[in-house]
Amino acid sequence: MNDVPLLSVDDLSISFRWEQGVNIAVEHVSFEVHEGKTVAIVGESGSGKSVSSLSVLQLLQKNKAIFDSGIFHFDNSIIESNQTDVKPQDDVLKELRGKSIAMIFQEPMTSLNPVMTCGEQVAEMLRQHKHLSTSEARKRTIELFNEVKLPRAEEMLDQYPHQLSGGQRQRVMIAMAISCEPKILIADEPTTALDVTVQNSILELLQSLQKKYNMGIIFITHDLGVVADIADDIVVMQRGKIVEKGKATDILNQPQHPYTKGLLACRPMMGQKVERLKTVADFLQEKKEAVTVSSFISPKISDKEIILDVKNLFKIYESLNSIFKKTNSVVKAVNDVSFQISKGETLGLVGESGCGKTTLSRMLLGLIPASEGQIIFKGKDLCSLSKSEMRDMRKEMQIIFQDPYSSLNPKHTIGDSIMEPMMTFGLFESSKQREQKAIELLGKTGLGAEHLKRYPHEFSGGQRQRIVIARALACEPSFVVCDEAVSALDVSVQAQVLNLLNDLKRDYSLTYLFISHDLNVVYHISDRIMVMNKGGIEEIGTYDEVFLHPKSEYTKRLLEAIPGKR
Repeated sequence: MNDVPLLSVDDLSISFRWEQGVNIAVEHVSFEVHEGKTVAIVGESGSGKSVSSLSVLQLLQKNKAIFDSGIFHFDNSIIESNQTDVKPQDDVLKELRGKSIAMIFQEPMTSLNPVMTCGEQVAEMLRQHKHLSTSEARKRTIELFNEVKLPRAEEMLDQYPHQLSGGQRQRVMIAMAISCEPKILIADEPTTALDVTVQNSILELLQSLQKKYNMGIIFITHDLGVVADIADDIVVMQRGKIVEKGKATDILNQPQHPYTKGLLACRPMMGQKVERLKTVADFLQEKKEAVTVSSFISPKISDKEIILDVKNLFKIYESLNSIFKKTNSVVKAVNDVSFQISKGETLGLVGESGCGKTTLSRMLLGLIPASEGQIIFKGKDLCSLSKSEMRDMRKEMQIIFQDPYSSLNPKHTIGDSIMEPMMTFGLFESSKQREQKAIELLGKTGLGAEHLKRYPHEFSGGQRQRIVIARALACEPSFVVCDEAVSALDVSVQAQVLNLLNDLKRDYSLTYLFISHDLNVVYHISDRIMVMNKGGIEEIGTYDEVFLHPKSEYTKRLLEAIPGKR
């Protein structure tokens, strides 16, 4: 291996200018990236991972970011230096961005242009940097789409981003990133929102492309399972500083810093059923108590009261010919599904994107109508209720969404958001009583009365998720759907929220349907697990029956794709 790095970042320090003053975001950060090697930068939100990488391409807001110090060496040339006042000109930056150093962002839907076809967006890169003709760019785009394993590559050229699945959009982003054969690829959380099999295929794709083009990769993530599969070296960041770096095997097997130990320990692990997850704070505070293994046994349906009984449920969508109004095709999004949930139980629901998980959960809550079947909740068939009767029933059934920011009204204070359901269902006699209940719920979720008058943008992602949980409990439900409620959170915040959900389940006698693509999380929190595939149930049983002794080939395939197992 060539000992001279492709990219070296030396003594990088960056601050941000805000109304309240200046905050240090990155402080004295140094690392190297070599040809054909992957450097993983890990840490919680706000640790400086993305800022460090975005600064390489000067993608930070110029009116906000202050470049305090640092030198970037790329391919034996200085591309940025505050100390020597060497600044790249616009034409040099254009040559650098996309052609020499490319980037894949976490959410391709917001990174791709919604009014341009996917093919046109990749072809634009080729025309600008490779100076190809329109026909040459189109031909090369088809080749790239085949290379990233997009199905029906020629058809995909004329598709818009919204017409593709999340995994397909990410493949378009990767095709765009490698179109000019860059020497460095920066991947910023590229698999966070993807289900386990798609995530696995994206990681394999990146590794094969790295081998083909001998690229250096900077892989930014908070998922240490992914790091175990892809990284050669690891840089661990906390609050803008590097606390530990070295070979991936050394960091993962023998971490030295308490923060790194905490990040590794707070991940739920298949086969290790613990009553309470450790958090990073436990290690930073040097708490010594051992993590105890749970001895509880999954509840049997016959032992407890059945709160939800689903019988032969179908959701059928018909595609109509726009001219003759005839049915072209029929899709069974939910296909003859039957199951039961006991009071106080957590049923985990897993499966790939498009398997019917979300459709099923929306039907249970009455947000979309069932085509056939029965949903019996507390003895009442929800499918036969009138609108007014269903409205009254909604008090008993709530949902916690994946993205708390988009599910909170940015113009409402946190207090107003929590008290609104109480007013809707006529709970409590006065606004003072409702406010006291909101304060109580915030206290239960780890926040306080001082947060009541603040707005969503004033909180971190983990705090917003706690607020959404408090709001879901405001109308005192007995059944809660957690729809990817922790998938976008850092591992330590995720551990805190999972502990919180278990505490609330005990304190309020809650019943959960817990939907997630993270099988380790589902194993940790669930009493029983249901696996869905193509609208139907593959298998259902206790966590040990389904995950440790799976019967279905589909379940076995899901388990094989878990990051960190390869």
